[in-house]
Amino acid sequence: MHFTVIVFASALSVITFALDNGLMRTPPMGWLAWERFRCDIDCEHDPKNCISESLFIDMADRLAEDGWRELGYVYVNIDDCWSSKERDQQGRLQADPKRFPGGIHKLARYMHDRGLKLGIYGDMGTLTCGGYPGTPLDKIEIDAQTFAEWEVDMFKYDGCWSNATEQEQGYPLMSKALNATGRPIGYSCSWPAYQGGLPPKVNYSQLGEICNLWRNYGDIDDSWDSILNIIDWFFENQEVLIPAAGPGRWNDPDMVFVVMTCPTATLQP
Repeated sequence: MHFTVIVFASALSVITFALDNGLMRTPPMGWLAWERFRCDIDCEHDPKNCISESLFIDMADRLAEDGWRELGYVYVNIDDCWSSKERDQQGRLQADPKRFPGGIHKLARYMHDRGLKLGIYGDMGTLTCGGYPGTPLDKIEIDAQTFAEWEVDMFKYDGCWSNATEQEQGYPLMSKALNATGRPIGYSCSWPAYQGGLPPKVNYSQLGEICNLWRNYGDIDDSWDSILNIIDWFFENQEVLIPAAGPGRWNDPDMVFVVMTCPTATLQP
């Protein structure tokens, strides 16, 4: 089994003002499905690796039972390809009924019972990067409310199939909508990654006012070359990135890896 443990945020930080939801005063840590499992939905032929309720329950058990939770790895984050291809009759997102038979709310309760938090994924376009229903501007409020009712703890908002104008409107609107639900939901914005990651296109002062963390750069792949490219980019641009980060507002280099070997698994954060 491959078990990917991640640190979502860069340690590059200074004391600055942050999104006023009281969350993520330190860099959030946990596990995210995308790097290892991508959009594998073939549960019939690949049941242990497909994006499903069983996968996230298994990873939650590993964090809770193998000592990772005590080290601060508390987020279990669903990425793309979790939903049904269609919204329900009320226009709400819904989990794929075969792969998530208990639904997202039940999965969130499973996490909370073990002292963990559940994250979920959405996209500003009409479709997600993987081709599932997105959360465009007219769906922001209903989706934020749905996530709150499901007791989700973190939301990653991607930007595939959206343009710069939609992103400029949508990322602040989602921040407002999440806060309006009354549930504390950490907010991860992919906005800067779609703008090249650097000023003047990226306004890091604004990001710190609306987001808890943000993707600065491209996706990580399951290779050391990918990791080194990300490290090099952050190193070369650290003078811009360091002042942007602080309690409640973090640079997100996608994933930071730690490799360990034990008799039953390879742990790769």
